[in-house]
Parts: sequence; structure tokens; C-alpha cells
Amino acid sequence: MNRGSFWLPLLAGVFLSACAIPQQLEHLEREQRRLRSENASLVAENTTIRNELDATRSSLADTRANVQQAQRELNALRETMDEVRVQLKRQVGQASREGDQRVRELEVRISKIDSELKAQASLLRSRDEEIHLLREAVKTAQATAKEAATGSAGDSGQVSGESDAVRRDYEEALRLLDRKDYKGSIARFREFLKRYPKSDYADNAQYWIGEGYYALREFDQAILEFDAVRRKYPKGDKVPGALLKMGFAFAELGDRVDARLILQELMDRYPQTEEAAKAGQKLRSLE
Repeated sequence: MNRGSFWLPLLAGVFLSACAIPQQLEHLEREQRRLRSENASLVAENTTIRNELDATRSSLADTRANVQQAQRELNALRETMDEVRVQLKRQVGQASREGDQRVRELEVRISKIDSELKAQASLLRSRDEEIHLLREAVKTAQATAKEAATGSAGDSGQVSGESDAVRRDYEEALRLLDRKDYKGSIARFREFLKRYPKSDYADNAQYWIGEGYYALREFDQAILEFDAVRRKYPKGDKVPGALLKMGFAFAELGDRVDARLILQELMDRYPQTEEAAKAGQKLRSLE
């Protein structure tokens, strides 16, 4: 092989390499420009993303602040609602208690009025009895006056005057009772008993003293006065009425045991009387 044929391929390779280098440089420069452009785009996009992230963070902070404010307002509303509920319960409870108290007051008033009406009805019935007794007393006094006409004029006048005085004092005490001057009536009947302890009206006067205290709703004292009718005048016609009102007075005091005992005694001792029938009705109501 000659020397010329050896260097020819080598020179051709060097030539070709020399021609290829500018092309590679140009390619590298284009690639570098592309990369720079992409990097600039990435930097711009990154800046945009950072700005959006900052805006999102700021918005999220505002949202959190709004949520916290809303939570505080909600808590305040809950506290207010709790206070309102407590106030409503208190008001409802107060209204309920006031309503119950009003009902109790009305019941007491109704019971008092009912007792007064019953007492008045009893007084009226007894008043009719007294009128009848007074008429009989007048007849008796007239008959006595006629019988005494054969005696001395002085003696006749004395008997007639005593009878008129007794009747007048008794009727005056009854008028006070009819006018609902119970205290005045009680005082007059007590005075009557002191002046005329042996009078035929003595048991009636004692009974009306009990009725006066009953009308005043002084039931303890009324019981004592009615019991005096039973003890002092056991054969008098006012004993059944006195026993009946004693039973009623014990019931008014809430003493149902003694009320039942007295009413049962009335029914046993005076079974055919109107008072016994009323006692039976009262006993049933006390069961």
C-alpha cells in the first residue's frame, strides 16, 4: 500500500468532521434558545402560580376569619336562645303558679260564699221556727194574762211586762243576726242569757251564738257554743241543729274524724229529723 492511499480516508474524515461542527453548534444554539424560552415560560408560570397561591391563602384566611366570626355569632345566638328558654320557662312557671293561686283563691271565695249561703239558709229556716215560737208565746202570754185577770192588777202587770221584755230583747238580738251584725248579735244573746237564764228562749239564744261564730268562720268557737246547746239544754229542740253545725264546723277545720263522729251521733239520736238527713249527705261527701 502506498502512503497516499493511507492518508486519503483520514483526510476525508477530518474534512467531514470540520463540516459537521458548525451544524452541531447551530443545533446546540437552537436548543439553548428553546430551553431558555421554556425556562422563561416556566418562570412566568411559576410566578403566576405563586400569585394565585398567595391569593388563595389570603382568601382562605379571610374565609377562616369569617367562619370564626360566624361561629362566635352562632355561639352568642345559642346563649341568647338558652337565656330566652330559661326566661320562657320561668315565665310559664310563674304564670302557672299565679294561675293555680288564682284558682285556689277563687275556690276559697266560692267555698266561703257557699258556706255563707248555707248559713243564711239555716238562719232563715230557724228564723221561721222562731217566728212560730214567738207567735205561740204571744198566745200563751195572752192566755196567762186572761187567767191572771182575776188576781191583783199589780201582779198581772208584772207578768205581762216581764214577758214583753224577754220577747223584745230576744227579737232585737235576732234582728242583729238577720242584718249580719254577727258580733253585735252574739253580744246581745250573751246579755240575754245573763238576764234570762231560765227563759224558754235560752237554748235558742245559745244556738244563735254558735251560728254567729259559724258565720264569722270562727269554727273553733262555734263548736264550743254548739256543744253548750247539747250540754246545757239536752232536751231542747235545738240540739239536732247544734250537732249538725258542729259536724260542719269540724269539717271546715279539716277534722274529718270528729266531723264523722258528731254527724253519726246526730243520725243515731235523731234519725227522723231533717238535720239527720243533711248529716247523711255530709257524711257521704266526707268519704
